[in-house]
Amino acid sequence: MYAIETGNLTKQFGSLVALNNITFTVNSGETFGFLGPNDAGKTTTIRILTGITRPTTGFARIFGHDVQKETILARQSIGIVPETSNVYDDLTAWQNMIFTAELYHVGRSERVKRTNSLLQTFGLYERRDDKVHGFSKGMKRRLTLAMGLVNSPRLLFLDEPTSGLDVQSNLIIRDIVTDLVKDGVTVFLTTHNIEEANVMCDRVAIINKGRIAAIDTPERLKKTIRSVQSIEVAFDRTGPDLLAELQTLPLVNDAKKAGDKIRLYTEDPSEVIERVMEYARTRKLKVISMTTLGPSLEDVFIRLTGLKARSGVNYASD
Repeated sequence: MYAIETGNLTKQFGSLVALNNITFTVNSGETFGFLGPNDAGKTTTIRILTGITRPTTGFARIFGHDVQKETILARQSIGIVPETSNVYDDLTAWQNMIFTAELYHVGRSERVKRTNSLLQTFGLYERRDDKVHGFSKGMKRRLTLAMGLVNSPRLLFLDEPTSGLDVQSNLIIRDIVTDLVKDGVTVFLTTHNIEEANVMCDRVAIINKGRIAAIDTPERLKKTIRSVQSIEVAFDRTGPDLLAELQTLPLVNDAKKAGDKIRLYTEDPSEVIERVMEYARTRKLKVISMTTLGPSLEDVFIRLTGLKARSGVNYASD
C-alpha cells in the first residue's frame, strides 16, 4: 500500500489552473522531496493531501483512505509541520505540546509520555516550563516539529523544515528525520534547499506550472543531463578579472563564483583542465584544488523548470 497515491489531481481557481492532472505515488517509509518554483502548485498539492482543500477533479489517498471521502481516517495517519511556526508564544513548551496532543485526541497518560520524550529528543526538556516567546527561531522550529510528531504519525508533511535555522538546529532536525524514516515513518518534504533534498530524499518530484516535470531518485535525475559537467578550481590568490578571464577559455560554456572557488561549465572537462593549468602558469597562480563535477540536482531543477540561477533566488518556495 502506498503512503500517498494521487490520480489526475486538478485544481482550478476560476480560470487559473493551479494543478493540471498530476499523478504520483509515495512509497511507505521513504523520504519524498517536492520541489518547484514559486506558484508551481506545491502548496495547493499539500492542502489537498491534508484535506484542507478539495480538488476540482482527481483523487488523493493516504494509506488507502480517500482524503475526500474518508477525511478523518486519512488525517489520523498524518502529522503536519508548516513552514510558518504554529506555536503559541504565551504558552510554555509543555503546554503547547499537551494542547496539540489533545487536538489529536491522544489519551492523557500517553500524551504526557510522548511530550516528555519528544521534548528530550529535541533538546527542549530543560525549557519545558518557559513561555515560547523567549525561544530562538531554531528552538521554535524544533518545538513545531515535536508538535507535529505528538500523535506518532505514519506520514509526516515537512514544509521547509530547516529554512533560516542555525547549524545546530538544522543538524538536529536532519538527524531526527533520518531516525523517523528508520522507524518506518514516511516523510513528504518541501524545501527551497535543493542540496537538502539531494542529501535527505529517496526520490524527488519536480513540479512546474501545475505539472509534474520529473520524478526519480536524485542520482537518476542527474544522469538525465550528463552534458552539464563542470570543474571547480581554487587558486592561491584571486583578482577582479579572474572570473571574466576564465570564462573566455576555449570550451568553457559558463563560469560562476562558488565561494572561494570558480566553477567552469564545459562538455570537455579534460581539455579545460589543461587550459586552466596553462592559464595558471601564465598568470603565475598556484592551483590549490581542482575537482571535476557531474550535474547537480540544482542543474536538473534549472533545466526542467527553465529558470536561471541567480544569487538570492528562492527556487523552491511556493
